[in-house]
Amino acid sequence: MSRPRNKRRDIDGILILDKPLGMTSNAALQKVRWLFNANKGGHTGSLDPLASGVLPLCLGEATKFSQFLLDADKAYITEARLGMTTTTGDAEGDVLEMRPVAVELAQVEALLPRFTGDIEQIPPMYSALKQGGQPLYKLARAGETVERQARSVRISRLQLLGLDGDRLRLEVHCSKGTYIRTLVEDIGQALGCGAHVAELRRIQAGPFSLSQAVSLDTLEQRHADGGAEALDDLLLPIDSGLADWPVVQLTEQTAYYLNHGQAVRVPGAPAFGMVRLYEPSGRFIGIGEMTDDARVAPKRLLRFNA
Repeated sequence: MSRPRNKRRDIDGILILDKPLGMTSNAALQKVRWLFNANKGGHTGSLDPLASGVLPLCLGEATKFSQFLLDADKAYITEARLGMTTTTGDAEGDVLEMRPVAVELAQVEALLPRFTGDIEQIPPMYSALKQGGQPLYKLARAGETVERQARSVRISRLQLLGLDGDRLRLEVHCSKGTYIRTLVEDIGQALGCGAHVAELRRIQAGPFSLSQAVSLDTLEQRHADGGAEALDDLLLPIDSGLADWPVVQLTEQTAYYLNHGQAVRVPGAPAFGMVRLYEPSGRFIGIGEMTDDARVAPKRLLRFNA
């Protein structure tokens, strides 16, 4: 007779994981779900196996807001190896070309402003971007190369951290959809020697930073000592990923109507945009959107409100 399966928990919140090298984002999510014994979970955009660092994971009702974290700006520290290009733009690919490196610090400093601000990037073939319903990386693995349209991204900060021989370290703050591999390849091309990403670490995703991140080792140790419940205090509140959004405080009456799908008028609410919604008690109940007639319409609400 088979043993009954352990029932998963309905637990809600956001965990900031310091994803280790060599693990896919989905594998990290499934491991965390298992450790928390969580019924539902989702990540906020993939972080390559080659990359480590900040990966916000949403559990339970927090998954309703994962899209907004996916759209958030990111920040990375990357180490580029100059003088070598690869098929994938990173250390996992096959070597395409080796070239001598004769790059000075002042040369790099003079070049970086060219890659700051609004720039155009052609997505790499080894990416999850779909074309004709197929991820580009699948086409690339089959030996195919297809034309890709350039996309606009924003590099808000590009700081030189060091240059040691053929190793160039950069800090990059960028908009969603920015490919650090493409940025490094383009910088290498502009320097005349080529380059690929040797190391990549995400240090920020939206409002979340490495200082808030928890390692997988810490999670496993806590789980071993006290089970899934011993991890619960590591979860951040559901609304922590929306900290820069305007707040709308509701009355009991307006909260009631919002929870039943109706738009309401709230004095002092912003004229437009997305807002966080709170009951008189201070409890977060979801997000709303301002309408053209100055009302707050429910956009995404927590299941336990009604």
